[in-house]
Amino acid sequence: MDKIDLKILELLQKNARMTISDLSVELALSRPSITERLHRLQENNVIEEFTTRVSLQGVGREILLIILVGSLKVSISEFEQMAINTEEIIECHRVTGEVSYVIKAAVSNMNNMRLLIDRLIPYGQINTSTVLASPVPYRYILPIEDKE
Repeated sequence: MDKIDLKILELLQKNARMTISDLSVELALSRPSITERLHRLQENNVIEEFTTRVSLQGVGREILLIILVGSLKVSISEFEQMAINTEEIIECHRVTGEVSYVIKAAVSNMNNMRLLIDRLIPYGQINTSTVLASPVPYRYILPIEDKE
């Protein structure tokens, strides 16, 4: 990856709706050159998908939860299948340490939070925290440069 690829990644992470023409103008490159670079970034799994970030508040899910799950009472595959099928769970990470999973969930109100926790209890030990603020809600990601 060269500096142009890095700039493409930076621009698209800030605005995934940029067209090839927009990128071409911004980077002073031809549209075929931009297209070729985008295809290569996708083929190399640098760009996984083009997507839209949705405001949780905008879709009525104002309560963001971090849920730690430890001491699983079911198989890993059963737990992970449940997580995949639970609409309120927006991220689920299998981790090392004292807990087995870290879940990020979004619900619309306290009653739905209680219902979600009640559904999770049979799967293991549950520890829930409500997010008050997110000083770093999302960070654009670029490759790490070697600092030798």
